[in-house]
Amino acid sequence: MHDIRFIRENPAAFDEGLGRRGLPSMSRQILDIDQAWRDATKKLQDMQSLRNDASKKIGQAKAQKNEAEAQRLMADVARLKDEIPATELRVRESEEALNELLSTIPNLPAADVPDGPDETANKETRRVGTPRSTNFAAKQHFDLGEALKLMDFDAASKMSGARFVLLRGQLARLERAIANFMLDLHTETFGYQEVVPPFLVRDQAMFGTAQLPKFRDDQFGTTNGYWLIPTAEVPLTNQVRETILDEAQLPMRFTAWTPCFRSEAGAAGKDTRGMIRLHQFSKVELVSITTPENSDAEHDRMTGCAEEVLKRLGLSFRTMVLSTGDMGFAARKTFDIEVWLPGQNAFREISSCSNCGDFQARRMDARYRPAGDTKGTRFVHTLNGSGLAVGRTLVAVLENYQQADGSIAIPDVLKSYMGGVEVIAAHGA
Repeated sequence: MHDIRFIRENPAAFDEGLGRRGLPSMSRQILDIDQAWRDATKKLQDMQSLRNDASKKIGQAKAQKNEAEAQRLMADVARLKDEIPATELRVRESEEALNELLSTIPNLPAADVPDGPDETANKETRRVGTPRSTNFAAKQHFDLGEALKLMDFDAASKMSGARFVLLRGQLARLERAIANFMLDLHTETFGYQEVVPPFLVRDQAMFGTAQLPKFRDDQFGTTNGYWLIPTAEVPLTNQVRETILDEAQLPMRFTAWTPCFRSEAGAAGKDTRGMIRLHQFSKVELVSITTPENSDAEHDRMTGCAEEVLKRLGLSFRTMVLSTGDMGFAARKTFDIEVWLPGQNAFREISSCSNCGDFQARRMDARYRPAGDTKGTRFVHTLNGSGLAVGRTLVAVLENYQQADGSIAIPDVLKSYMGGVEVIAAHGA
């Protein structure tokens, strides 16, 4: 959500930020509604003041036996009593219209975000490792998994339809091993607090992290007012909803391994085979709550934590800063980490790490009290990132550690989580 005071004071800068995202100017429309709200609010306050003043004077007039004046004042109070509800309604309607409009406008990009219409304008910031090559034709993960008889899309489709997968045996264990490795790294090395959050949330939680109202069609909702979480970002960030923290509590860093549910609206024809784009997948999420002064450094730190997972797995990757046209709705700046997949002969996204500034905090009313300030509060800054998408990491391990006979070597850092298993053999479960 945007700060209406900023828009009042900086309409040109606000429109410039929207223009960088390829959106039309909106400050005039916003300020017109804001002015209507301010005018109605002022009128309501004046009417309430007149009513209260007249009510006091009625008693004085009666005490002075000035019945004519008392009757006149009583008529004024009655008139105001009839007019005030309509003015209260105008205040509510204009306030709701303003909030509804502001809730559909994306965050403004940071100054150092590259301008561009889409992913073609993203900029590579670094590349780590050498893409793995083989002396045989590398297969894609679904060919490998199905040949092992441990990855079953047909069985999942019979139960649930397209974009679901069923993992068995050592591949199921490998996915669990990857998630446990990530959680241990983020908690023990990087100091994130592990959380097991609810997987069902209500409207206000989805609104707080900006999945609602604009992206309602991308979500899975229940018939009784709940939403299946599209990412653990939602419950992790909403922990500070309607809260005033002390600065000494910041930064707060949380991690969780959860299932994620997405309708993939608009994804027709994209990654129709395999595990890259599913309706249900698991992810280890990272969330940070910090001060405005420290959010840029926290963003770099979070991205580095996600990158470390790939470094320890021995997977080549590149980190991209997303352009204004490719960033998510709530982000002011995003780094995407793309892992090398030899079966596709391409880099594919495995993590997005975003700094949302105070955009989500305003929607959640999440604040902190600066050290030494006994009265004032400021909005926190929120950040989120995948540390990493577990299913896509499984894909990357399968494709990068495949062997000529179709077996999968286990990366060294995962062997202890696999009970000492070093190879998932080609003969299956």
